[in-house]
Amino acid sequence: MKLQSNSDAETKEIGHRLGEHLKRGDVVCLYGELGAGKTTMVKGIASAFGINERDITSASFTLIAEYNVSVPFYHIDLYRISPDEVPELGLREYLGADGIAVIEWAERAEGEIPEQSIRVILHHIEDNTRLIEIKGIHMGTSD
Repeated sequence: MKLQSNSDAETKEIGHRLGEHLKRGDVVCLYGELGAGKTTMVKGIASAFGINERDITSASFTLIAEYNVSVPFYHIDLYRISPDEVPELGLREYLGADGIAVIEWAERAEGEIPEQSIRVILHHIEDNTRLIEIKGIHMGTSD
């Protein structure tokens, strides 16, 4: 599925709609260059679980943020991690478990990520325009 977003609000809305389709054990992998909108997408996904977008931030010091909501929500940001450091993080305890894991910069952890993961590729087209490609889940066309 390919969707176009023309603003941060639209990217969050797409994320929210994706979040509404997630279930325990799902892993969402986000791909895209710096500034593509990965953290904005996480804010939208998290909002589907009642998490305030102010609580979702890019990784400065926290690589894995855990949110104790109805379905445990794990925001994993691998921006500051090199692929050879990933095995030391213990990601497998978060992936496919009782919660939902959303991973930014997922390409750095390809060896750890379950094959059946949902993949979201964000392409920065121009200023506020993004092409968002979602693979591995069908969200339907209406809300």
